[in-house]
Amino acid sequence: MGISAKYVHTNLIAEDWQALSSFYQQLFGCIPVPPERDYQGKELEAGSGIPSAHLRGVHLRLPGYGESGPTLEIFNYNILENREKVTVNRPGFGHIAFSVDDVVAAQVAILQAGGSAVGEVVTLQTATGAKVTWCYVTDPEGNIIELQAWSK
Repeated sequence: MGISAKYVHTNLIAEDWQALSSFYQQLFGCIPVPPERDYQGKELEAGSGIPSAHLRGVHLRLPGYGESGPTLEIFNYNILENREKVTVNRPGFGHIAFSVDDVVAAQVAILQAGGSAVGEVVTLQTATGAKVTWCYVTDPEGNIIELQAWSK
């Protein structure tokens, strides 16, 4: 039996939620969805399992889907765990992806904005004959982003 569902958002926990939010707004055209979030208290502690938790951040409307589209939720907890080394093959959520007009130009813009390259820009051909040019980069906090452009 399936669950009736609609995709709503993806969450990134940031060290600096304001700077990371600015990165996604400036590079990908994400748009803030007010209000900024500022949560604390017994409900947040109970829901997160983190005593004395304080959560702040913002939802950003992802490009290409209009007013009711999904968001990228960028939050910061007052208590952060250490981050493990970022790799593209770690089980669990791996990356977010954006379709862009020019993968190389997008990669350069991300590198100039404080991101890093993970691998090289490559082009693969699918079983249908379509080609996808893509690469992995990171945002300034090390979250993996796939940039992709499709052609025939």
